[in-house]
Formats: sequence, structure tokens, C-alpha cells
Amino acid sequence: MTIGRKGLIAAAIVIVAGAGTVAFNRLRPDLALRVATAVVAHNVCDKVFVSGLDPETSFDEVTARAGVRLLRPLLRFSVDRAASAIDTSLLGAFPSHAAFYNAQGCVLHHGAPPYLLRSDIDALRKPLKPPLLGDIAGPDVVAPTDPRLKSALDHAFEERPGAPLRRTKAVVILKDGTVIAERYAKGINIDTPLPGYSLTKSVINALIGVMTRKGIVTPSFPAPIAEWHGHGDPRSTIEVEHLMRMTTGLDLDETDSGFDPSSRMVYLHNDMAAFAIKAKLIAPPGTRWAYSSPSTQILAKIIRDGTGGPEKSLRFAWRELFNPLGMTTVMLEFDGVGTLQGSSYMSASARDWARFGLLYLDDGVLGGTRFLQGEWVGFSASATPGTDYGAGFWTLRGHGAIADFLASKGVPRNAFLASGDLGQRIVILPTQQLVIVRLGDATDPTGDIAGLAQLITEVMAATEKQ
Repeated sequence: MTIGRKGLIAAAIVIVAGAGTVAFNRLRPDLALRVATAVVAHNVCDKVFVSGLDPETSFDEVTARAGVRLLRPLLRFSVDRAASAIDTSLLGAFPSHAAFYNAQGCVLHHGAPPYLLRSDIDALRKPLKPPLLGDIAGPDVVAPTDPRLKSALDHAFEERPGAPLRRTKAVVILKDGTVIAERYAKGINIDTPLPGYSLTKSVINALIGVMTRKGIVTPSFPAPIAEWHGHGDPRSTIEVEHLMRMTTGLDLDETDSGFDPSSRMVYLHNDMAAFAIKAKLIAPPGTRWAYSSPSTQILAKIIRDGTGGPEKSLRFAWRELFNPLGMTTVMLEFDGVGTLQGSSYMSASARDWARFGLLYLDDGVLGGTRFLQGEWVGFSASATPGTDYGAGFWTLRGHGAIADFLASKGVPRNAFLASGDLGQRIVILPTQQLVIVRLGDATDPTGDIAGLAQLITEVMAATEKQ
């Protein structure tokens, strides 16, 4: 029997509905399918127009991820080079369109035209004064001189028979502020910007840190969200720190199912923060932790409002963070109304992600200048009670699945890390004075946490003093 287009779409709805694990009143398979096509459109757009990678390979990698993989036989995509755009659909249904704009990366279109930033990104990348952080490496790829480091890189890039694909794109290892070894996959080089996904949340931490230093906002402030400060609104007690630690008590839990509010916020709304701000309180602020990209997106709105709007927030990020760090390859993306997409979408080269890690390794000091307040890094890496999440970073200073697994493999308990989907990691090891960056497209739901543990421990063994 031949199944027609309508039958295939109906089958897709059944597949997605069956994968959902949320309450029935949130089961909207049509929205989940729109999320799926939007994920593919946006992520392929990033890979093709930001990273400069091959479209077919990019599509294969994006659709290999859990959740989308089931729909892969039905997914279709096209590339419009002239418009720098990607279109996706499920056999023509549930279409999504993402387009690249020079100042703000890839933006999903949701009916109304997106806000377009007018800033000259090339000018922003040319700082008016030298960066506070000096060179971390020369113009060539740094090959390891120690055979143990070479072995660690070999293991990080190898694909194991029968195991989930790791698709490691880049590894950079810094010791005492200098690159001592790095390796890149075919088609990737030292300047290729690669997506960080939730590494972006740690960048939001840094921007809030700069604003705190400047007296614009502090973690203990009530969150400056006007909609929460009406008479008797219990959300008025939500503080900036609650947003940073994901303990707001708002109904914004993230499950990556396509049905959850986080998925809908990122992939179905022009104004992401406006969607998140409408959430109801389901627990007193500070009493309940749940991973939540919308919490970070609300912080992005606070950055936008506190710095003066879309254009000024972009210039603020470059002037106050990326330029002092010497990060030249960054593509910081924005949603459809011009709020930086703080939960998930910033791209940068592996070396630039490593430069960001050095800011936290060195306790917020750059080139002898205190850049973040004295307690900021300790605050960021301190565990939220009952979790292994800090404030924009995961941390081994608490207890949870990530921290306890890494610690069981020998990673020190004072380590902490920025972590993003598909195994994007910036690992900060203060005692060892190491920063380890791993970027790629791991299909393992854990983002190849076992491979990360092996990489960390092998690098530690290779660099310990004899």
C-alpha cells in the first residue's frame, strides 16, 4: 500500500505526539512539528552562512539529533544563496524560513519582518584600543609536542564502532594562558566560527557581570521586568540571581521535546522574552530549580533594556566584552525584535571560546586589570543548592548527574564548565590552570560526556608537573 503525503504527515504527528512526555493539555503536535522544521532551518543557516560549511553535510548533522531524527525521512530543505536563507518543511507542510543578516546572524521569520540591526559588524570587530588579553597562539595550528597530548586529541576525534557519532569539530587546550595543543576537523580552521548553543548562557553571565561592575544591575536586584511589578503580582519577588540560577519558580521548564515552553520560545516567537515573561509562577522564587532557556532570555531583555536597545546592546557586548578579550570571530545573534538571543545562539572560533574561558580561569582579571568584580567568578561557579548548576555555568562544586559523573572519572571538584547542546564545552580547571574547549555535533543525548571526561583527565595527566 502506498502512503500519500497526508498520510506521512499524519504519521509524523503520531511520532512526535508519542515522543512527548508533558501533560496532555500541552500536546500540540502541530507546534512541535513547526519547532522541528525551525530547528533545522536555523541551525543549517548558522552552519552554512556563519560557519561557511557545506549545506548537505550541515543538514545531515542537524537532522541526526535526537527528536528530529525520527522526522528525517520527511524533512526537506533548500538553500537560497542570493538571499542567504534556508527553507525547511515536512513534505511542504509546517514550513520554516531562516535568513542570515550580517550584523545579527541567522534569524527565523515568523510572519512580521524581523528587526534588522544597522551596526557595521566589521567595524565592531576592530577595537579602538588593544585587547586586555594578549595573544594566546600564533597564526598556525598548534600541534602537540607531548605524545600524551597527541593521544588525547586522537581519542577526542575518533569515532568508535557502534557508538553514537561524536563529530568533534575542534579541540583547543590552553595551559597558563597559552594554547599548547589544538586540532580541527576537515573544513574547520582557527578562524571558523562554530555554534556554542548554551555556551551563550555563560556569555550572558559575563555581560550581566559587566553591568554589575558598572552599577546598572546586580544579582540581588528585583528583576526589572515591568509586567511583574503590578499590584499583588507574586513575580515581583523574582530577583536577577533567580534568573541566573534558573530558580525563578516560573512555569518555564525545558525538556527539548518540542512541546515545552523553551522550544516554543526559541523557535516559534519573534519576541522571545515577551513570551517567557508571561509565564505563571508555580513555586516561590528561589525554592525550585529547573533548567530553563527562557530564564536566560529574560536576562537578555534586561541587557537590552539596561544598555539602551538593540543597537546599543550589540555595541555594548563588543566594547565591553569581546574587544577586551580579543575575540574577533563572534557572531552574536538576535531574535525578531532585536533582543540578543541569549539562551542558545552565539558562534565563535574555538580559540575565541577559549579566550572567553580564560576570563573565568583568571578570576575575572584580564591583563592585570580587574574586569569582573572580585567575587563574580566564585559566585558564578558556586552551586545552586541541591544542583550542579551555578549561575550560567555547570559546576563540580555541587552534586548532580554531570558533576558527579565527571568527578567519578577524576575531574577536580573545583572545576566548572560552560556547556551547550551536542557537546559544546568550555572546561575551566583553576588548580591546573587549564582551559579545554571541545566543539562538535555529538549525537549522544549526553553530548558525549564520557568522551569529555576522558579528554579532561588525559590532558591533566599530560600537563601535570613531574
